[in-house]
Amino acid sequence: MNSTALTDVRFPNVRIHESSYVDERVQIGEGTRIWHFCHILDDVTIGRNCSIGQNVMIGPRVTVGNNCKIQNNVSLYEGITLEDDVFCGPSCVFTNVINPRSAISRKAEFRSTLVKCGATIGANATIVCGYAVGSYAFVAAGAVVTRDVPDFALMAGVPARRVGWMSHYGERLDRNLICPATKRRYQEVAPDRLVSLE
Repeated sequence: MNSTALTDVRFPNVRIHESSYVDERVQIGEGTRIWHFCHILDDVTIGRNCSIGQNVMIGPRVTVGNNCKIQNNVSLYEGITLEDDVFCGPSCVFTNVINPRSAISRKAEFRSTLVKCGATIGANATIVCGYAVGSYAFVAAGAVVTRDVPDFALMAGVPARRVGWMSHYGERLDRNLICPATKRRYQEVAPDRLVSLE
């Protein structure tokens, strides 16, 4: 038996490495792969064809859409929702409390975080809880997001600010707002609001 690609009878057509733990109240879609040393907690839903890298913790009460890629050393805490096609780079950080203290329980103060369809979060970036990352946005490696991120925005820095626009394809748009790879055209219809013309 190949120890790097085991199956669990609870989840047909899902690959779960033998070193990973999946709690009882979990739903996982077909084609998803869960690699080494992961823990999927109760009340988590993971969609189809996802890749969950090594040392990832998800839950409880987290939703991951279809075709998401979560790289190594990422924790998705209660209140986080990833829509379809989200990419989470290695060691990116999500929070669920604004002002944590070890000696003070703030579980009643958890804030939700929404990462919308097609967004990319770079390695070691931090997403402070209570905000949304827009569809097809791109958060650069090491950036710290402290406010809502517009659709298609390229965010960089600490705190993160918009430094450009990205296409559906993941290419930085030129000054004419045309994707260099696909030639798809976009239009800025308001400050911090971009729409696709196709």
